[in-house]
Formats: sequence, structure tokens, C-alpha cells
Amino acid sequence: MDFGIFNIMQQRDTSKSAKQIFDEAAEQTIEAERLGFGKAWYAEHHFSNYSLCPSPLMMVGHMAGRTKTIRLGTAIVVAPLYTPARLLAEIGMVDNLSGGRLELGIGMGYQGYEFDRFGVDLAKSRDITSEMMDLIELGTTQPAFEYDGEHFKQPRSSIAVRPLQDPLPIWYAGGDPSHLRRVARRDQTLFISGVLGGLGRMMKARESFEQAAVAEGKDPGRVKVAMARLAFVTKSKKDAEHYLDCARYQQRLAVSLKNRREKVANDYIVEEQSYDEELGLDRIAANLPVGDVETCVANMVRSIRAMKPVHVMIQTQVGDMDHRKSLAAMELWMSEVVPGIMRELGQPAQAAA
Repeated sequence: MDFGIFNIMQQRDTSKSAKQIFDEAAEQTIEAERLGFGKAWYAEHHFSNYSLCPSPLMMVGHMAGRTKTIRLGTAIVVAPLYTPARLLAEIGMVDNLSGGRLELGIGMGYQGYEFDRFGVDLAKSRDITSEMMDLIELGTTQPAFEYDGEHFKQPRSSIAVRPLQDPLPIWYAGGDPSHLRRVARRDQTLFISGVLGGLGRMMKARESFEQAAVAEGKDPGRVKVAMARLAFVTKSKKDAEHYLDCARYQQRLAVSLKNRREKVANDYIVEEQSYDEELGLDRIAANLPVGDVETCVANMVRSIRAMKPVHVMIQTQVGDMDHRKSLAAMELWMSEVVPGIMRELGQPAQAAA
């Protein structure tokens, strides 16, 4: 098991420029490498301030030249929004530029606001993603390939720059049963996020994955899951409270975009709206590893023992959380939280790196 960071590059504070947000994400990646995080992940979203990063692969390519060892990942490539030939070529190029450090996370997306503006039917995202998964497998493993699907037709083609890694590490985010069976069949890794919820939500997702593994004749105890958590360690109660507010802000935007209730101001700013099933800040605080070192260690140990992840991805930057405070939380996480987790699990501290 190793630890990574996730950066959504959100713009809650509209006085902060896109360049500043990208620069801060880059600095967090460089700092993550120095601190010993194993991976850095980047989001993909379009047309709103929910995330200013439209291309996680481009961000990986940028950071490939500014880092040396940390692995760089897409969390996630929204598969239905791509043309297969271009996506495959860019995957191959980025893996070469990074010296074989690409971790390819893919998913089918959920924001109709984005899909409408790409001219893609969200209702068909599952089937489109299935075909894209076929094509990624063919294009990254075969010298030449062709494909005749309902959504994609590819004449015999060869990707001139194929990935250095063979096989390329592929991660999946989503819960579609057919996709879960495919991921289990190929021994790939499933991203599981608790969002603002507790362990129960994540365990249900793991159980669904285990059921998919059984259906494929696989050992359910050997499935690979990655646990994604909004997390922030700090000695300041005020900073912890602000982080929780930022976490709720992110979820409010996500829910409004998912449920097609988004209200957009100034062309791309999604307004924050509460929703019916929203948790109170006290419940969110109880669910998330947010607060002092002891609180974060205890929360993560419970989750890790239950989920048995191969990777834990934390997000210290969300909403308008101060960049320097996010960096400080990353440092405290690796210097005190991770060693505390490893002691409780009875594992050597170096196993975290």
C-alpha cells in the first residue's frame, strides 16, 4: 500500500487565476514527490469552476518534466468525451515523456452539463466507455488493431508511440456491473471514494467489486481497490472547520451537476446549493480523516483494515483552502499520520513510500 495526492484544481475563489491554480497544483506535486508520496493524480472536468483541469494527461505530461520518481495519474479520463485514436496516441506519448510513470485512470463521467457541450449522450456513456476500454486494451498491447463497434469504428491502425509500460497500469472509477467484471477479470484496480460519507459507503462498493470477481471466477479477497478520501491533518481547529466547509462546497457542486440542477453565473461559475440528503458538518467531520494527527490516524486505520486498499489517495486541496495550508497538511500527513497508521497496522514505516 502506498499514498498519493489528488488535485481537482477547483476555483471557489474567483479572484484566483487559472494560472495560479495550475501553478499551485504543480507545486503540490513537486512537494508530494519530496515528501515520499507514491502518486499524484489529476481530475478532468469541463466548462465550469468545479475543476479547471480539462486534460489530466496534459497535466501528467507537464509534471513529467518537473519530477523524477513520483508516478503521475489521471483520475480520471472521462472516456466518452474522447476520440479513441487521439486518446491512444496521447497515452503513449505521455507514458514515454514520463519515463513509464503513467497511471491511467478511466471512467464514464456523470456530469450532463459537460456531455451536452461535447455533443455526447450521457445515457450512452456506459456503452461508449466499454468500447473505449476495448480500444485502450487493443491500442496499448497490439502492434496493429482494428475495431468495429456501435460507437467507434477504427480501420486497421498502429499507434506510432506506444506506452513504455507493458502492461500499462489501468484504474477504473465507477460502479457499472459489467465494467466491474471486466476490471476484476483483468486484475485492474478500482477507485472507491467515500465522498463525504463514512466507511459503510465504501464497503458497499468493495462488496460489489468482490461479487464481480466471484462472477469471473476470481478470488474476491484478492481484488485491488484504491481508496480516495477528502483528508486534512492540522493542529488548527479553525483550519479543520474551513476544510470541512470546502469539502461540503465540492459535494454541493457535484450533486447539482449530477442532478442537472446547476445554476451557472458569469458563464462558468456553478453556484453552491444545499441538497435534501446533505449531511451536517458534524456528520462530515465524524466521517472524514480531518483534524489532528490522532483523529486522522484512527479514522484511516479503521478504513484501511476494512477496505484493504493497495493505494490511498488523499485530497488536501479543495474549494478555496489556502495553498500553503494544504502543503502543510501534506507534510504532516507523511511525517506523522502515515507513521502512526503503519504502527497501528504493525507494518514498517517504509511500506508507506
